[in-house]
Amino acid sequence: MAHDGAALAEELKAMAAADQRAAVHANSDDPAEQLAWRRLTARHGDRLGEIMDEYGWPTAELVGEEAARAAWLIAQHADRQLHVQRRALRLLEQAVSAGAAAPRELAFLRDRTLVNEGREQIYGTQIAGVKDGAPVPWPCEEPGRMDERRAEVGIEPFDEYVARFTTA
Repeated sequence: MAHDGAALAEELKAMAAADQRAAVHANSDDPAEQLAWRRLTARHGDRLGEIMDEYGWPTAELVGEEAARAAWLIAQHADRQLHVQRRALRLLEQAVSAGAAAPRELAFLRDRTLVNEGREQIYGTQIAGVKDGAPVPWPCEEPGRMDERRAEVGIEPFDEYVARFTTA
C-alpha cells in the first residue's frame, strides 16, 4: 500500500468508526441527536466526494479491505447527498467490473440509492420498518425473483436475512 493509500486508509477507518458510534442516533427521539447524525454523515459524504475526485473509488488494493468497506459504509449513509451516493455507485460498479470490489456491497448501495430516489429496490436489502415483529422491505421490483438476484451477488435469502432482526 502506497504512503497515500495508508494515510487514506486510516482516515476512512476513523470515519467509519465515528459513523458506527453515531449511528445509534440516526432514529433518535431527540432532534439534537438526529441533527448530529445528519451533520456527521453530511461531513463524511462531502469528504468521500473529495476522495473520489482524487482517487476514484477507494478499492481494497489502494486502501486495504477494512478501509474499502469503510468507504462503502460512508456511501451507504450519504442518504441526503444523492449526488455523492450516485457517484459512489458508478465508481463502485466500475470497480466490481474490474474485479476490484464485491458485488454484494454494490447490491446494497444500488438498493439504497434506488430507495433514496423513490424507486423500487432490486435485492430487498433496504428495510422500511417492522410489522408484527418482522422486518418489511421497501418495495422491490419483481419480488418473486428477489432471492435469485440476491444469490447472484452473494447475499443470503431474504428470510434468512430478516431472521437475524426478527423479534420473537
